[in-house]
Amino acid sequence: MGASPAEAFEQAALALIAVMSDPSSVRLRESVAIACEAPDIELLLVEWLDQVIYEVATRKMLFGQFSVRIDGLCLVGEAWGEAIDAERHPLVVEVKGATLTSLLVGPRDDGTWAAECVVDV
Repeated sequence: MGASPAEAFEQAALALIAVMSDPSSVRLRESVAIACEAPDIELLLVEWLDQVIYEVATRKMLFGQFSVRIDGLCLVGEAWGEAIDAERHPLVVEVKGATLTSLLVGPRDDGTWAAECVVDV
């Protein structure tokens, strides 16, 4: 959840990392730019999370902080993290992708925004 859709997407990415390992153990040494677009805001969440998963897998990095800007149905983000260190970042599971199961992006009654989906492990 977040105060805006962008903040909710940032928190969703942090939750994604938390499924894999402890994001608080990640040093913010490098930044990686991530951009994506989709036909609607919910699919944009899936695309965003899939891009984060791709960056983790291909760069062998974990991320501990995210910044997202959403303009219409285009997202420009940045992820900060470091190379995976097996001693400091014990991996619990490997996330294979974001799914459409329980997919929800929208405002809540308290004015915050939710960005949720189930991930495939």
